[in-house]
Parts: sequence; C-alpha cells; structure tokens
Amino acid sequence: MKTSSYDVVVVGAGNAALCAAMSAREQGASVLVLERAPIEKRGGNSAFTAGGFRMVHDGLNTIRKLVPDLTEDEIAKTDFGQYTVEEYLDDLARITQYHIDPDLAELFVKRSTETVLWIKEKGLRFQANFGRQAFMHEGRFKFFTGYVCSVIGGGLGLVDGEFKAAEQNGVVIRYKARATSLLRNDAGVAGVRALIDGVEEEIHARAVVLASGGFEGNREWRARYLGPGWDLAKVRGTRYNTGDGLQMALDVGAQPYGQWSGCHSCSWERYAPDYGEPDAKTSGQRHCYQFGIIVNGDGKRFLDEGEDYRNFTFGKHGPAVLKQPGGYAYQVFDAHGVKFHRSEYKLRGATKVQANTLEELVQKMGDVNPEGFLKTVREYNAAIKTDVPFNPNIKDGRCTVGLDIPRSNWAHPLQEPPFEAYSVGTGITFTFGGIKIDTTTRVLDIADQPIKGLYTAGEMIGGIWYFNYPGAAGLMCGAVFGRLAGQEAGKFAKG
Repeated sequence: MKTSSYDVVVVGAGNAALCAAMSAREQGASVLVLERAPIEKRGGNSAFTAGGFRMVHDGLNTIRKLVPDLTEDEIAKTDFGQYTVEEYLDDLARITQYHIDPDLAELFVKRSTETVLWIKEKGLRFQANFGRQAFMHEGRFKFFTGYVCSVIGGGLGLVDGEFKAAEQNGVVIRYKARATSLLRNDAGVAGVRALIDGVEEEIHARAVVLASGGFEGNREWRARYLGPGWDLAKVRGTRYNTGDGLQMALDVGAQPYGQWSGCHSCSWERYAPDYGEPDAKTSGQRHCYQFGIIVNGDGKRFLDEGEDYRNFTFGKHGPAVLKQPGGYAYQVFDAHGVKFHRSEYKLRGATKVQANTLEELVQKMGDVNPEGFLKTVREYNAAIKTDVPFNPNIKDGRCTVGLDIPRSNWAHPLQEPPFEAYSVGTGITFTFGGIKIDTTTRVLDIADQPIKGLYTAGEMIGGIWYFNYPGAAGLMCGAVFGRLAGQEAGKFAKG
C-alpha cells in the first residue's frame, strides 16, 4: 500500500477546511488537504453560499476595513448599523431556543471580526451587500441583522480565493480523495486511510482536522436521523457531504453532540435537481416570501411569513413545507411584492405562473384548491393593519389582526396585478448533528476527554445549531473554528 507523511492532514476542502489548512501552515506544519470531489466540483457547501459573513461590527469603521473602495455616495446614503457581541449572542440564543453551547457561541462571536480581516489578508476581496441585505427605502439603504459584507464572487469566489491562498502558502491539495478511516497508535490519531483515484493509501500525520461537512448528501442517513420524507428533499449544495468524517470520528470513540434530528432547510425550487451544481446558471433559492404569502395545496397559509427578518427564518421553512400535503407550497406575490424579488426569481428554471387576476392565477397553479386559495387571500387582505407604514428594512409591525396564522410584519394586500406564484419544495443545506469539541477544537470522547491529535471544524461541530439558523453565520462559524483547529493542530504536530 502506498504511504506518505505530513504534519497535518485536513479532511474536506470547504471554507472551514481551507481556513484550517492555511492556519496550520502558519504554524510551520506541512499540510495535506483531501478533497473527495473532483477539482471542478471542489469547495463543499461553501461554493454554494453567497460568500457572506455575519460578524460583530461597529458600523462604517469596520466595514471600511473590509470594503475600502466604498464611494462617498454609498457612504452618504447608507446606514450600516452596528452589530455588538451581545446582539449576536442574543440572536444565536433566541433562534436556537437557548440550546446552543454557550462557550462555543461566545468563542466564535468574539473572534468573528478578526477572522474575517484575516481572510481578507489572504487576498480575498469583499463587497457590501446592497439590495440583498439592505433595500433602498425613502432614499436610503439600511442594513439589517448584522450581515453586511460578502466576498466578491460569492461562494465560488470565496473558495477559489482560499484555494489560491492555501496553495501559494505550500498546502498540498489532492482531489478525488475520499478519507475512509482514521489511523491510530498508542499516542492517539496517527493519520488517515483514503481512496485516492480509487487506490487505497495510508497517510501518516501527527494531527488530523476533520472538516468534511454533515450528512445531508446521504439519503439513508437523512431518513434515519431526520425522519420520514427527508430522503425526498433536494440537496441545495454538494453531493459529497455524506457523513464520512462523522463516521470516522464515531468509529474512534468521538462523542455525538448537538441536534442530530435537525437541519438547515428552506423553501426551494420544487423541481430542482437532486443536488446543487456550483456553476449552474439557475438557482433554487426562493427567499423573498416576506413580501407575499405562502399557501399549501389546500390554498391555506401555514406559517407567519413576516415573523422575523428573512435571515432569521429562511433556514427553518423547509420542515414546514415538507409537512404540507404533497410536500409542496406556493409563494404568491402581487406587483408590489415582485419589486423586492432577488435575482434568483428571474433566472430560468423557476416553476412560475403569472396572471392578471387571482382567479386566473390559481387555475394556472393547477394543484392548489381554488376556493381555499381565494378565501385565504380575501381574509388576509381584510386583516392587514394598513394604517401602519410599510418599511422593508425594519420589522415594521405592519401585521394582520384576527387570523389563525398571524402575519407579524411587512403585510401588504395582494391586489395589484400582475400576480405571480412560485412552486416550492424543501431544500436541505446542512445537518445540525455533529461531534463534541472543546474550545480548542479537540474532539472529545464519551467521557469528555480529548482524543489526542484529532480536531474538527465546520458543519461537523455539534452543539451550535438547533431548530434554526441565522443567515451568514455558517461561514463565520466555519472560518473561526477552522482557523483555530488549524492553529491547534499545527502547534500539536510541531510539538
């Protein structure tokens, strides 16, 4: 059997893994990255993201460090707000129903800003997300929920930049390399066994960082851990996250941790492909629901579309849609709501119908009960507090009164033609269950003792996400813990 040796082996090649690889190199360690995918599909789920980072910031002062080419006009007409440590932690606690591991939460929040600046130093360029995280309203942009900046080029721009930086700093990357098990000796973890281009190899190492994502790409595991029906969900991202790293860790005694029955999933194009394609010219995202209504096949609303900012609700809509008759729903808008559509609604591949009357619209939808739908719209329109001003940049309190399913913000009557409806199903992004670590990213066994030489980062960490997820926190969490895991693994390996 072919063998090789490195100080640190990183399993996976998304944002968390690449941050770990670059950080380990900063400690002087020789580093090998094993990417299961071929080079043209590299980057894990990170390649499918918008490249955004939810970070602590104090407004323009921080944003200018990331986006130095902001124009004076952009600055003059923009309220960047601020996002404090306390606000970030409060948001994480609230949306995870206070299950989040407080030590891990505090660590990644407090290190968020410095980590994004560290990524920028690697040569990546950032932009302010005008029009996606801030709407023009009454002549000004106002950013909401702490997510301001993203990497130019989105997820592909992020991973391409990180691959380039890693390789320029001496990280070795091998593709079509599926790690299958961990090697152990009396001192602890001693490397990995992998299939590389179909040939088995043993790669010896002083330390291993597991950062190969969750199990959302594994239908059997989805049905086993998430429950019936989840094997039918679409996978928003990579097909290669099938739980290999989790299985490898469990096989050497790692402690399962977090919500193994939970996942980040959202409303997604109903007839999207089974897996994502990072360079596809289509998009399954349907994230502007707060400016319309969502109905099921009976024509009934089943959730509060304006419960909170989109960034705090989109990650939990998938289960709600999956539970509806037939596992589908429709997002419905009038001309007012369409004005707020993001670009993905305009790309080819959307299951969309349009009409000048609601009666005609529901007939074109085809599998929605017409009487139920028209009754829902009538009752919804009549229940709106129209005396409350509409403002898309804040939770405006423009709500409904007296409905069984309330509407908390951004309610607007569906009355201005043309009307549009988009059919959605459930798209799964990543799973929440993972492995327990300490605050230095060492993997812990069932007795909460570290497994020597084994670290983990990214979606493999358990104890972070429960029930829901805030937009742009995944890349942030992955970067912080990836950088820390690489640093600790590199130090350990160099002894």
